[in-house]
Amino acid sequence: MSTRQQLKALAEARRGVLVPGAFNALSAKVIEDLGFEAIYITGAGVTNMHFGLPDQGFMGLADIADHTARIRDAVQLPLIVDADTGFGNALNVRHTVRTLERAGADCIQFEDQIAPKRCGHFAGKDVISTEEAVSKIKAAVDARQDPNLLIMARTDACATQGFEAAIERAQRFSEAGADILFVEAVTTAEEIRALPQRLQRPQLMNMVIGGRTPIVGAEELAGLGYGLVLYANAALQGALAGMQKALTELRDSRRLLEDPALVAPFAERQRLVGKPLLDELERRYS
Repeated sequence: MSTRQQLKALAEARRGVLVPGAFNALSAKVIEDLGFEAIYITGAGVTNMHFGLPDQGFMGLADIADHTARIRDAVQLPLIVDADTGFGNALNVRHTVRTLERAGADCIQFEDQIAPKRCGHFAGKDVISTEEAVSKIKAAVDARQDPNLLIMARTDACATQGFEAAIERAQRFSEAGADILFVEAVTTAEEIRALPQRLQRPQLMNMVIGGRTPIVGAEELAGLGYGLVLYANAALQGALAGMQKALTELRDSRRLLEDPALVAPFAERQRLVGKPLLDELERRYS
């Protein structure tokens, strides 16, 4: 089974599969090493970690395609790739699908915000017309070369037009051929419970630590019928906390020992990046 077929099976099983976000190849390798079943390549994470900027549309297609290719080369898990708004109109969406499919994406996510987009949990968002958003999803579906490539359609209409409008948009995206639906930034437990009852396609629920959506356990979300449970920036926020803790200790004590409570051991870092395998290959080819 290909990684695209694996991801489709995971979504359709509706068992609340946890999907952490990766912002580079090493974070993806950590996710795979810990036994997760899929990876989300996060636009917010790429923007935060590589540009030092907030998630407000600064990432371009070349940036996310480069990260996708590097992560695809580093891990074997299915990859969901955040393509923001598709970087333009329906024709740009077509080009985005072709580019990210070649780079190794197994699912490509598009959202319906007006460009430049914002993080789904920021104020000041707005969305394009339903008709334009549907046309972009149709273009994405038509552009894929492999029919097993999945298209995920996200709507941010809940924050600007209300829950019912978001449901209507998601249904239109489903009719346009989207494989997975993503209603972003719902704000109540009642809305979380209602989505799987109102929409037939497999759905992703986004758990943003510190965001607007109530945090609900993956087991409960599985019971409600969600296919995927996204923690897009848990690794990023954990990495930030770890860096701040280790560097504060270095600043204050003027030295830093190999303390597992503060830093990963040297040997563990080499294991994760595959040095033992390269050592073996070096011996083989010497």
